[in-house]
Amino acid sequence: MNVKELKSEGLKKEYKVTLPSKNFEEKVNKKLEEVAKKVKIQGFRPGKAPKAMVEKQYRASVVGEVLESLIQDAAAELLKSKKLSPAVLPDVKITKFEDGKDIEMEVSVEVLPEIKVGDFSGIKLDKQVVEVDAAEVDKALKYMSESRRETQKISAKRASKNGDTLIIDFVGSVDGVEFQGGKGGDYPLVLGSNTFIPGFEEQLVGKNVGDKVDVKVKFPENYHAKDLAGKDSVFAVEVKEIREPKVVEINEEFAKSLGEKSLADLKAKVKDRIAADYEKASRMKLKRKLLDALDKEYNFQVPASLLDQEYDAIVKQYQHAKEHNHLDPEDANRSEKDILAEYKDIALRRVKLGLLLSEAAKEAKVVVEANDINNAIMEEARKYPGQEQMVLEYYLKNKDAVEALRAPIYEDKIVDYILGKVKLNNLPVSVEELYNFDDDAPAKKKAPAKKAVEKKEPKAEPKTKAAKK
Repeated sequence: MNVKELKSEGLKKEYKVTLPSKNFEEKVNKKLEEVAKKVKIQGFRPGKAPKAMVEKQYRASVVGEVLESLIQDAAAELLKSKKLSPAVLPDVKITKFEDGKDIEMEVSVEVLPEIKVGDFSGIKLDKQVVEVDAAEVDKALKYMSESRRETQKISAKRASKNGDTLIIDFVGSVDGVEFQGGKGGDYPLVLGSNTFIPGFEEQLVGKNVGDKVDVKVKFPENYHAKDLAGKDSVFAVEVKEIREPKVVEINEEFAKSLGEKSLADLKAKVKDRIAADYEKASRMKLKRKLLDALDKEYNFQVPASLLDQEYDAIVKQYQHAKEHNHLDPEDANRSEKDILAEYKDIALRRVKLGLLLSEAAKEAKVVVEANDINNAIMEEARKYPGQEQMVLEYYLKNKDAVEALRAPIYEDKIVDYILGKVKLNNLPVSVEELYNFDDDAPAKKKAPAKKAVEKKEPKAEPKTKAAKK
């Protein structure tokens, strides 16, 4: 194989490759011999057909197969000999292919940039930290107790109020005619819950057991039942029972009902859980700051092919969001030209950071192990209390879902590696400051996701997948 460089501009390179015709013919003949041993031609036993007949019938397909194989091998050899790391598959164009003459082709390839990771210790970042105080623990315990709160029938005679649960019978009618679905018996209605038509619950405040009330309301114009939308109606309601919330005391018995040995153990568990939530929010913001710092710190040319792929993917998501009315309201009065220009910048950032993180991963020798995947699956299962087994079975049966967990794990490991190198300063903040994700957000516009407009950072994957998301 003879190689001659035709052009080298930035990351784009072009070569002229010449393949000896002798080598090509030898491979074609060898392949025809293999074919002759297997094919069945009428009038001849397998492997006994004349060579000329086999060649006449199969040479065209064999030539195509051998040529494709030679092109692939030549491209691979070219990349290896020139020590090139392609951003995408090389583009090969045959420029000369004639019987008995050498094969000539042009190979165009865009390579990945050489990135010197350098010393991350020069990067300084503030990590927001929040101490979990007793008040936060008490607030969480109160929420837990209220979520387990039951109701009890009131013993004293009093009128109903917001927060009470009324047990009612009701019959709805429009113009004196009862309508389908407008009747219910022993229905528990929490006053102030706004679960019924606007204006319904308010008319039952201040009522007593045994009261019969004609509740007059108008169905909303956008009501799901078209035959009732916008119509005036009357509900004949009978109050059968008034129940009030039963206070659940936060004590040792409450702790044991949740599976803990004591109230002290429950408080410790709750404190740890809150601390874990704080740490998760803090890390999310710290990661954003790290990526912003890396974007500012490093400057190198990115492959146009990867940039185009990423930009096209964002535009496709944008068009999908636009068609389904999921764009940010702020885009309503902006020109599409300006929006897409900003998406171009986002695509550049994603590709750039993806390549940089990929290079850092090589230095860190990042590997996603089976235990990492198992922990991620368990974490997903914990998000669905009571359905953990269903989630586990889903991942056991769905290899693609398991593989989808690999990329974010890989990225997190790279980020952890870099964070271990940078200079971190713990910055005490309030809970409100910790959960304010706008104060340090990048000035850049968010890129559209599948169902909404949101920004996603690049996943660090090797080579051509480095900037994919």
